[in-house]
Amino acid sequence: MAYPTRSFAAWRRQTGMTLIEVMVALAIGSFLIIGAVQIYTQSRQSYIINESIAKVQDTASFAMDAIESDLRLASNWGRMSRPLGIEGRSVIGDANPNNLPGIPAECGQEWVLNLALPVDGDNNAYNLPCPPSIAAQATSDHLVVRRATVDPVPFEAGRIQLQTTRVQGALFTDGNLPTGFTAGDSSTHNLLVSSYYVANDSELIPGVPALRRIVLRMNGGVADIIDEEIAPGVENLQVQFGVDVNGDNTVDRYVNPDSGVYDPTSAAYIPGAKIITARLWLVVRGIDIENGLVDDNTYTPGDVDLGQPADNFRRMQVSKTILLRNARS
Repeated sequence: MAYPTRSFAAWRRQTGMTLIEVMVALAIGSFLIIGAVQIYTQSRQSYIINESIAKVQDTASFAMDAIESDLRLASNWGRMSRPLGIEGRSVIGDANPNNLPGIPAECGQEWVLNLALPVDGDNNAYNLPCPPSIAAQATSDHLVVRRATVDPVPFEAGRIQLQTTRVQGALFTDGNLPTGFTAGDSSTHNLLVSSYYVANDSELIPGVPALRRIVLRMNGGVADIIDEEIAPGVENLQVQFGVDVNGDNTVDRYVNPDSGVYDPTSAAYIPGAKIITARLWLVVRGIDIENGLVDDNTYTPGDVDLGQPADNFRRMQVSKTILLRNARS
């Protein structure tokens, strides 16, 4: 039986790729793989940077919103917004003129009852007699906000409450309707006091600064003071108050919290003036070190110069001017 023979040319066509062809294919494949790895690396780095920026922005937004929601309602006492018309508030030389029982004394009774100052604070210091749970940052301001709950609440013995009409109000703690008020033409509201400060360390993330606040709360059926953490990563808080000097409901100047121009007889920072806005600055820092990043920006929030950190943390400085809407009435 005869078998067909293959020509040499046909056999050669079926021998596969030459060495040159293999090397060319490997070179092309290597370039494609290197390009893909570079694209992945760049995308990964961009993702890490964007995530870091987003975290700092989220912290700044959360911290600013927490303070702003409180500040906007400063001097809200229920049915009225005039603190000088509230009986039982602190007066000059007497922190508790009506001897109300159950007023926490740790931060001073005036801290609780000084309703003549709906907003108050210290410039680049923390000067309350009650020490903070964690040491306060020396270059950060301390802000105090005093107000009442917006919605009426039921009577509650032991809690510091206000009974207010359109023209007058009274502080009480016994859970009973104060003398001179009727339930029909007045409403009951809880007193709220908050002090914001920046701590050198965070309870949640050690080694990171944090925004904290001391608040007036109920604890075991009695009024108490609680120090709580709001936002880790806040490195500095600055505040200035916008005052209206001539009564035209516009800001004439901005002053620091303890500027030295406060006149206690008029409950304003300038005789006859009203605090109608608050300007806030926050410097927020990232939680983790970013390799390859050196923060050489200069930060000057408010009246303080923080200089250049020159470290590997990402930072952001934000500011906002907040209207104290109850101060205009």
